[in-house]
Amino acid sequence: MPMPHIEPHNRPGEARKAVILARVSDREQEDGYSIDAQRHLLEVYCAQRDLEVVRSFEIVESSTVGDRGKFMEMMAFVKRQKEIIAVVADKVDRVMRSFKEYPLLDEMIRAGKIELHFRSENYLIHRDSRSHEHMMWNFSIMMAKAYTDNIRDNVNRAKDHKIRLGEYPSLAPIGYLNVKKSEAGRSDIILDPERAPLVLRLFLEYSTGAYTIPELTEKTQAWGLRNRSGKKGWLYPAHVHRILHDPFYYGIMTVKGEQYPHRYEPLIDKILFDKCQDITRGWHRKPYKCGENNHVFRGLVTDAITGKVVSCDIQRKKYKNGSTAEWTYLRCANPYNPDKKLWVKESTVMAQVEDVFKRMEIPEAIFERLISYVKQASKTEQDFIKRQTEEAQREYKGIQDRMSKLMDLLIDGTVEREEFEHKKAQLRTRQREIEAQMQANREGDDGFQDTMLGLLGIARRAHSLFIGSTTEQKRQYINLVFSNLQLKGETLCYSLQKPFDRFVECHKFEEWRARQDSNLRPTASETGTLSS
Repeated sequence: MPMPHIEPHNRPGEARKAVILARVSDREQEDGYSIDAQRHLLEVYCAQRDLEVVRSFEIVESSTVGDRGKFMEMMAFVKRQKEIIAVVADKVDRVMRSFKEYPLLDEMIRAGKIELHFRSENYLIHRDSRSHEHMMWNFSIMMAKAYTDNIRDNVNRAKDHKIRLGEYPSLAPIGYLNVKKSEAGRSDIILDPERAPLVLRLFLEYSTGAYTIPELTEKTQAWGLRNRSGKKGWLYPAHVHRILHDPFYYGIMTVKGEQYPHRYEPLIDKILFDKCQDITRGWHRKPYKCGENNHVFRGLVTDAITGKVVSCDIQRKKYKNGSTAEWTYLRCANPYNPDKKLWVKESTVMAQVEDVFKRMEIPEAIFERLISYVKQASKTEQDFIKRQTEEAQREYKGIQDRMSKLMDLLIDGTVEREEFEHKKAQLRTRQREIEAQMQANREGDDGFQDTMLGLLGIARRAHSLFIGSTTEQKRQYINLVFSNLQLKGETLCYSLQKPFDRFVECHKFEEWRARQDSNLRPTASETGTLSS
């Protein structure tokens, strides 16, 4: 119920000057008539009560969020005045929708610095107001807060519902565009025709394991991949890292730390995404600047003693005849005295790498037998992929049947729409995973033999290929063949990627083939599983 109006002239020492507060919560309301309408009505109110308006504050900000900069500016202005000031607003909720500012206002009221006038609710609060009048003020604040909380709850429920439907509530990542789909303003997210192919290329390049994130960041400038903000809009390493680790690109959105399937077109499949994550987990090389020289081992080798990335230095010597010689050194800790540094010639480390490539070369006689074996293994692999694909197709069809039954339950009213959408999204996510697996099987079926023959071709000429390659190609070959490169003094410690670990022992081919043949034959449990 509204408070009875207290006529200002019945009380001595009342305010003769006023500030007007007209507030809306967002720019959309400001573009309408609300601000102007409030100001006009409040000016009429002040004129009727002989209040001189010394200043008007027109505020576009929430009364519940943030520090309320404009509101505090108004309060600072009122504090500077030497006489009591009437703060005139249309309603309580124009001033506050929570008790956050209550202590400040109450203190200034009791000190005789301000009066609060609420035009529509037809009452004012001053230092001589009675307890029931303060109670009504508090009740009005409580009602305004309840209204705001209710709106917030409705908004949160709407957001939760959209999330269950697979709708992303935020700005889409680079490679996608937020668009208005209809005249009603319904939003949608689509692939960005300009950036999506470049983001896909980013994933593909990184999945090779040949590049660090800073190196890929430089490449994005050559490709023309730009951010959506900033003057130049170039990506930073942090942007590239965020892209490569965002599951949105294969169909999963992250909202407040939780993951949900979304309904938009995936840019990549989960297999490619997981491969990039594997690259990151196995990437123990921290990028660093090493001058303008592009060294072969830049960022590829860690110190076995300290675990830090081994840095590279160039030492130059100028002779009396004017000629200059230079040597590249890898700087690491001395294994016998870790407090001291050790400079190891790059050529010393390179010789050890070349020795691996030399031992990897396959003799002609063994090469022909390996080719025959790969063809035999390819047939076994094709049979395995065929069985996997058949099982995946059966599961896919089973999920389709479950979705049909789920639709029947929705039509019968057995399940609610929200539960239906949630379960449907889960089933659809599993279908996408199966589709990705079947696609990988098809590609594996087509490419297994070609890949193995290609690897054998590399191994057959490994040393000569490495010797004749450029610096960048050498780095790619090293990434392809080696893992966990560490320098312990002058000794290079490493492990080899599969199947190159077998190639360096190709002289043991008969033993290796016997082991592989036994692995290709399924165990009894595997046979039982497949037959069932």
